[in-house]
Amino acid sequence: MNQMIHLNRRLLLGGLGAAGVGLAYAGRVAAQSASTRPKLVVVIARGAMDGLSVTVPYGDANYQALRGTLAIPVPGEANGALALSEGFGLHPALTTLHQMYGESQMRFAPAVAIPVRVRSHFDAQDVLENGGEGIRAQSDGWLNRALVSAGGQGTLKGLSIGAQTPLILRGRAETSSWAPGGQVKGEDRIASLLQDLYVEDPMLGTSLARGLETEALASAMSDGTPLRRADVAGLGQAVARLMTGEQGADVVALSVDGWDTHARQNAQLQTRLDGLDALIGGIRTGLGPQWSQTVLVVATEFGRTARANGTQGTDHGTASSLLLVGGALKTGGPIGDWPTLADNRLFENRDLAPTLDVRSVFKGVLRDHLGVDRAALDARVFPDSAAEAPALSGLT
Repeated sequence: MNQMIHLNRRLLLGGLGAAGVGLAYAGRVAAQSASTRPKLVVVIARGAMDGLSVTVPYGDANYQALRGTLAIPVPGEANGALALSEGFGLHPALTTLHQMYGESQMRFAPAVAIPVRVRSHFDAQDVLENGGEGIRAQSDGWLNRALVSAGGQGTLKGLSIGAQTPLILRGRAETSSWAPGGQVKGEDRIASLLQDLYVEDPMLGTSLARGLETEALASAMSDGTPLRRADVAGLGQAVARLMTGEQGADVVALSVDGWDTHARQNAQLQTRLDGLDALIGGIRTGLGPQWSQTVLVVATEFGRTARANGTQGTDHGTASSLLLVGGALKTGGPIGDWPTLADNRLFENRDLAPTLDVRSVFKGVLRDHLGVDRAALDARVFPDSAAEAPALSGLT
């Protein structure tokens, strides 16, 4: 469907239920000025992304036989993987990311997992976002706690994309939200009436004002350009516009759904990865020079089974891959060890075995890119996690 979603006159009301919003709008001109602050985007691939198809271990002697018809051909063959290093390749849909890899702007962790072994989407997403040792271990999100720890509350600006602020960005630090497609009829007149209604309410009045300011920023940066529903690259550019300039967001969280590929996985992944590739490409294009200050992380709650099921899909698994892209990355190979796909190395004889706690990668990014110190990472951002050291050193 090519229904038009206009950025230039939409009221942002979808995020008013969040704990608070804090992306101030200082006018159209201010939004154009350059910012020297680091930028971080966290993309959550909800539904359990199949890492064995995203970062393809074609060099593993067991890969082709284990995956059967789900195996991605080796580089050089028709629809083959896009070669990386050390026997890994990218899914052929990820052409933009492969270009970034050639520019030393992409790295990956091929076998990461959350700290608990669960196969429930709801529970695993909770652990991924709360940053603690277990299910519902924390009531707020690790990315929000990182905002508080990165130089003090208010130093960096947080933004969530979607109708509701995800757990990962909920907490004490004020954040803003933008819901593409959310609309209230009546436009400016409705906005004025709501402001009058809530003027005496400290929470609702402030939330509404900040939400309208965020939408005004989206309007100022769009120049009236409409965004089509199917234009994923355009959505990425719209998100980037909310990150540019001194008043732009520094830390952004967004979700990409649809990764629960229990049937017809090959076709589904082609579509999902086409979209992910376009989204990231749009963010890079939209950020322009500020891409050099940016790291983008793609993480998922768990991986999928190593073998196909009876419907040419996969079921809930354990380890998956994590992607890092951005102009602020340093050159490097795979992050963490590869467990191999030998039968005696599979987790519970069915899944890719994890070799790295996903929090270790997050810690490396937060320390090297946002400047969060190790003590804060171990005690506050990821409580009781001192045993999990930041992955490698000098990621950015």
